[in-house]
Order: sequence, then C-alpha cells, then structure tokens
Amino acid sequence: MDSISQLLLGAAVAGATVPAMHRRAAMLAGAALGTLPDLDSFPIALFTDDPVALMTLHRGFSHSLFVLPLLGWAIWAALRRRGGRVSQAPRGWFWAIQLALLTHPLLDAFTVYGTQLLWPLPMPPVMWSSVFIIDPGYTLWLLAGVAVAIFAGPKPAARRALLAGLALSCGYLGWSLVAKGLVEREAERSLAALGLADAPRFTVPMPFNTLLWRVVAMTPEGFVEGEHSLVADSRPIAFRHHRSEVDALAAAGEIPAVARLQWFNRGFMKAQVRDGRLVLSDLRMGSEPDYSFNFVVAERDGDGWRAVPPEQLSWPWEARRRLAQMWERIWVEPDSPPVQPGSR
Repeated sequence: MDSISQLLLGAAVAGATVPAMHRRAAMLAGAALGTLPDLDSFPIALFTDDPVALMTLHRGFSHSLFVLPLLGWAIWAALRRRGGRVSQAPRGWFWAIQLALLTHPLLDAFTVYGTQLLWPLPMPPVMWSSVFIIDPGYTLWLLAGVAVAIFAGPKPAARRALLAGLALSCGYLGWSLVAKGLVEREAERSLAALGLADAPRFTVPMPFNTLLWRVVAMTPEGFVEGEHSLVADSRPIAFRHHRSEVDALAAAGEIPAVARLQWFNRGFMKAQVRDGRLVLSDLRMGSEPDYSFNFVVAERDGDGWRAVPPEQLSWPWEARRRLAQMWERIWVEPDSPPVQPGSR
C-alpha cells in the first residue's frame, strides 16, 4: 500500500492503544514505525543494482511476521529501559509498537504486488489483491480519524475518532474481499464458457476503486484479459486474447532472473522478443500493453537463450486517457461480445 496509508494506519493503531496523555507521542511514533518496513529498499540497494532482485527482495525480510514481532519487542525493550512514556505504560506501548509494525505487511498483502509474510520460508508472496496500491476509499477514513485525534489530543473524542477511522477502513477492506468474491464468481463462469475453467487466473481492482476489476487468465498461447464492473455489467466478461512468446519463456526458464520472476509473480508474465532480447512483463500491475515492470533478462544464443544482467525498461503510459476510460467503464457496459481464445 502507499506510504501515506501506512503512515496513517501506524499512527491510528498506536494512538488508539496508549493512555490518553501519551496519544500524540504515540501517533508520531506509530507513523514512523508504520513506514519503517518499506525502508528495506535502502539496504537492498547497497548490495545490488539488479532490478529483478530489487523488485523481488522488497517486501521480504522487513515484512516478515517472524521478524517484525522480534523487532518490535527489541524497540519496546530499549525504550522501556530508557524510562519515559514507555516505562510509564509498558503494556500499552508494547501493543502500540507491535501493531504499528505488524499492520504494515498485512495491509500490503491486500495488494497484488505480493508480500513475503512468512520470510524466510520459500513460499510465494501473499497477494490477496483486493485493493489497488492507492485507494482513497481506504485511506480517507484513517486521515479523518488521525486529523481529529491530532487536535483533540488527550480528549476522549480523539480515541473515538481513531477507532472509527480504523473500523471504517477495515470495513472497506472487508468490502473489497466481498467485491473480489463477486468478480471471481463471474470470472469462473465466463472463463468456463471459453474452455478456460482450469486456467491460472487473477483478479485485481483497477486504480483507485473497487467497482471495476481486471481479470487475467493464462492460455497456452499467452493470456486473456477482460474487465468487470460491479455497477454496470450484466453479461459475461468480454475477454481479449493476447499472445506471449511462451516457447521462449519456457526455453529460458532455467535462467536465474526468469526463475526468480516466475516464483515472485506465480507465472503471470508476458514474454516478448525485442531485437533478439527476451523481455518479461509482470501482468499483475498495469494492463495491455502498458505494464509497470518490464525486464530484459536474456538474449539469443543460437537456438537458445543466454542470461544477461537484467535491465528494467519503461515505455510511455497515457495515464490521463486511461483513467478517463476507466471512469467511464465503471458506469457503462460495452456492447462487444466475449472473444474465443486464439482470436485477435
């Protein structure tokens, strides 16, 4: 999730946990602790400039539910020895520190990027993918609660505002899971009608909302992509077929960067051959043909592929046009029928 949401979440849980006279200090500490796990990018960058490593190591050790409780205890113990507020209310501050840290990776897991909650176990990152990385529907409730608490300070209204903000933001997360379930049910029906009932798939909300969703399913030739609006749509999802260089991807599967990406994104990748180089795009973030993460990972070597130092590519993304189309799509169902896999 974005840094502002994490900062506000940390401030809210910490401020709601400590005694009233400690509230403003706890909110400041909680805001700092709520952003702390994302600072993992800095130590990682000290050891590598490999863009694949930078992407797949992020949200790793610093987001682990095995690591963060120990870190929280260490911070709490050190502050308690120093005296001051933590020693005056050790139980409240213990939970304030723990919650500010632990809610960060749990919130991240609601996005599609993936969060390694059980690091160092070699499990794929958790990606519940029910909210976009920036979603005002989640963040504004926390912002309102924290704003009231800053001004109210030790007054009872401050804690009530924080709890209300937390309840409403958690309620929004709950709604996002319900919405995802509705989309998954329609995706299952629509894909089954195309003979893709067992195809690996994912669903993810479009930017800044939970009303319009993107559905992607992998096929032997590439993947299909469609959208579903919970407001407007009454017909099966209209899928568009897109090709991927699946043979090249399979041939390069033993290359470390390729294998690492396969693990990280669960195989939801598009492969392209550009000027003799193999480019992999993470299908989970973006939409055809614009993706946030694109990596050159190999180049042709006779009939096979040779690993090269990974290089991250970017190409223009017409955000203003895309967002305008997305907003209209929420409210209007297109007339085009679903297409069969393999059609263009």
